[in-house]
Amino acid sequence: MKKSTIIILVAIAALVLFGITGYNKLISSEEAVNKQWANVENQYQRRGDLIPNLVATVKGYATHESETLEGVVAARAKATQVTVDADNLTPEKLQRYQAAQGELSSALGKLLMITENYPDLKANQNFLELQSQLEGTENRIAVERGRFNELANAFNTSIRKFPNNLFASSFGFEKKPYFEAEKGNEKAPAVQF
Repeated sequence: MKKSTIIILVAIAALVLFGITGYNKLISSEEAVNKQWANVENQYQRRGDLIPNLVATVKGYATHESETLEGVVAARAKATQVTVDADNLTPEKLQRYQAAQGELSSALGKLLMITENYPDLKANQNFLELQSQLEGTENRIAVERGRFNELANAFNTSIRKFPNNLFASSFGFEKKPYFEAEKGNEKAPAVQF
């Protein structure tokens, strides 16, 4: 074999190996984002699972607060109906998902404010435990969303850098959206005494 043919074959083999390695890194990075999305959904599911117990506990004390309780149940139902597939995660779908979860957060806030009118409820061990579980879940949600954004950032950066951008576009890798603050959260709430 000629020396030039060997050099060409080695160069082609190196390009193929480089392409395979780059593709596999993109797959690993995308799977990390998908796994983290599942972790986010898992924490939202945990919150959704706690809500019926919280509503039942409050119902025992606050029988005439049915409008708030029904609002929580309706918001939970809506939030559990809005699902997003990690492989088809678009900014619009993520925004719709966030909006449904935001409505549930708002309804839960109203439910927890009911406790101010019911001193017995505030002292109830079941309620206190559920409230603590919900607070912990909200913290877990925030952590998982932050981790998702970190992994989405790493993935988005990798598919935009050269030469990965050549592989990414040819193999259909697309930018992942981020969780963003809900509208209106940029202003601190006014506290009045």
